Amino acid sequence: MKYHPKFKIWLDNKVLIAKVQGSWSQQNAEDFARELKAAAKPLLGEDWASIILLDSWQLGVPGIEPIIKDLVSWKIERGLGYSAHVYWPSIVKEFQLDRMIKDIAGRFKVQKFEHPDQAFEWLASKGFTTNNQQKLAID
Repeated sequence: MKYHPKFKIWLDNKVLIAKVQGSWSQQNAEDFARELKAAAKPLLGEDWASIILLDSWQLGVPGIEPIIKDLVSWKIERGLGYSAHVYWPSIVKEFQLDRMIKDIAGRFKVQKFEHPDQAFEWLASKGFTTNNQQKLAID
């Protein structure tokens, strides 16, 4: 059986962009954490930001929560200052995201948006511009 990752991660200047999809198992979260850390290496030691595109994400098993909490702490300790989360309003999705992120949100700024353009504009206002926003339309 061929493995199909439930995420795509790329860098655009000092912005790490991740598009996640589907229902997540603990293995999906572990794979995401490992690949995000590898993708973020060029940003370490600098201030950086992230955009997480969550519209196609369908929640995860409870076992993903400590993995994502640890990943968020790792990112903050390594220079993440701003994170934009993009998804259409969903109480259930927001509940699980808050369980993974809310406890440490005071250490960096998290903002929720319904449209990617809003997220890019917010990060640009914080000094984190990108060159390839149109990539979102292709993916």
